Amino acid sequence: MSGRARVEYGAGLALSMLLLVLAVAPGLFAGSPDDVDIALRLKPPSAMHWFGSDETGRDVYARVVHGTGTTLGIVGAAMLLAAVIGGSGGAVAGFFGRLGDMALSRGADALLAFPPIILGVVVAATLGPGAANLVLALAIIYTPVFFRVSRATALGEGAHAYVEAARALGHGEWAVLLRHVAPNVLPTVLLQCVILFPLALQIQAALGFLGLGVPPPTPDWGASLQESRNYLTAAPWLAIFPGLALLVAALAALLLGRGLQSRS
Repeated sequence: MSGRARVEYGAGLALSMLLLVLAVAPGLFAGSPDDVDIALRLKPPSAMHWFGSDETGRDVYARVVHGTGTTLGIVGAAMLLAAVIGGSGGAVAGFFGRLGDMALSRGADALLAFPPIILGVVVAATLGPGAANLVLALAIIYTPVFFRVSRATALGEGAHAYVEAARALGHGEWAVLLRHVAPNVLPTVLLQCVILFPLALQIQAALGFLGLGVPPPTPDWGASLQESRNYLTAAPWLAIFPGLALLVAALAALLLGRGLQSRS
């Protein structure tokens, strides 16, 4: 790994660990995100409220900190679900081939034909707002990507000599897939999770901005941007700080992904 790659990997890992701590234990860094004080309505950043206050007097800093777990938890759960479904389907299709491979590949192609944001809006609008529905919408968007990556890796692994050796030793096809091919597909799928994370984060924020994310008063970065749309001139900090949080999270995943690619 080059020196630049080490720096990128270290920075990405440090930012990721910081965000993870904020997501798991936001109460250590901020108070309640739902405390309302109309007297503090739309106050700019100050020593008392580092990120200012919103239209109901809630502390923006507290809502950004507590929104870390909501936003990253939704994206992380969606990536995990898409990786399990798409990765498993791709590995099976690529290893066994035949009609099942053709049918699953055509289904993945059909989903990939839609722009991600359009597909996300259609699914989220159909299911309605809510964290679970948002996870499902994001998973539907990215399952075909994991399927393609996993299928290509499984196809390559299936042509290696160790697979033929396992078969010659009397191992069944499913045993060869699970014991030998799948462990070599898994690192590629996990790396794809990190690479796709910034893209999924953007879609999640966009859906939240469109009102298709988690319902209020749950703190969420995308929802915070949606709430700030009427105050962009009078109180720009309502949009600036959730936007910066999204930028930092996306940058952390990007740097970590580039570092992992360099190590692989």
